[in-house]
Amino acid sequence: MASSKPIIPQNDNVAHALAGAGGGVISMVLTYPLITLSTRAQVESKRAETAFLSAVRQIVAREGVPGLYAGLDSAVFGISVTNFVYYYWYEWTRGFFEAAAARAGRASKKLTTVEAMIAGAIAGSATVILTNPIWVVNTRMTTRRGQAEDEAKTEAAAASAAPEAKKSQQQPTTIGTLMALLRDEGPQALFRGVVPALVLVINPILQYTLFEQLKNAYERRRKRNVTPTVAFFLGAIGKLFATSITYPYITVKSQMHVAADGEKREGMTQAIRRVIKEEGYSGLYKGIGPKVTQSVMTAAFLFAFKDVLYEQTVKLRGTLAKRAVKV
Repeated sequence: MASSKPIIPQNDNVAHALAGAGGGVISMVLTYPLITLSTRAQVESKRAETAFLSAVRQIVAREGVPGLYAGLDSAVFGISVTNFVYYYWYEWTRGFFEAAAARAGRASKKLTTVEAMIAGAIAGSATVILTNPIWVVNTRMTTRRGQAEDEAKTEAAAASAAPEAKKSQQQPTTIGTLMALLRDEGPQALFRGVVPALVLVINPILQYTLFEQLKNAYERRRKRNVTPTVAFFLGAIGKLFATSITYPYITVKSQMHVAADGEKREGMTQAIRRVIKEEGYSGLYKGIGPKVTQSVMTAAFLFAFKDVLYEQTVKLRGTLAKRAVKV
């Protein structure tokens, strides 16, 4: 099989960033209902826990199928920005290491495990700082919609008198949620959970390091580039490993995102201790089933789509450049 790598420059940061953003959007849309189920499980009390299928039925019964997609618009915007920033900085750092390896005369320019981890740390930290506000708004939308439906049950008389009007008031929009957050809690609320989010930078570090090493091993053995199908499974393995290890911090971050302004502020360690005290160690893993499934599928689709989108992005850019020259 002929390799396309000599033709397509692998250090083209913008093309990689656009491909990562596009792949992230596609994978997010395909797996978003699982995000809704996982996020609600992470922030609800232990008494409110429900089985996976029961949770699906309850959301559909209360809110219809659109309830499974609450906050999708902010999530799509968030994942596109997140992946663009992440892949831009990851490819920039990788290009730096590859250039350094070439100058040093190293036999292989492939990233070592340590280099891959450093690249992931730099890209992940930049991504968290720039995109945390987006995910705070998304988490609020995902969880508050369900809470509004629950609160409506205590107002049966009013709801039965004007059900349509009540329903329309209960559907938060992205802009509405953002403005309410800024008005009621101030700009600092947009950076709630940033500390556990920075700790969670270890998630993509583990994911991409394992993916890169498995990919390098595959290409050395098969003497060819990975196909989208192989990338799908390698991406799934990397994400499964990373999410399983870091899930307690994901739970804590989600709870911090939905904390109201009047509530006592908790540090990451305090939040973990509180959850263990109130719900046991199992409380740190609420919603892990749909979350792991969603994360693995999202990563798998992302890696499967990314290289294809990257090549198409470069081809499109080349076509547009040729037309511009002719003009």
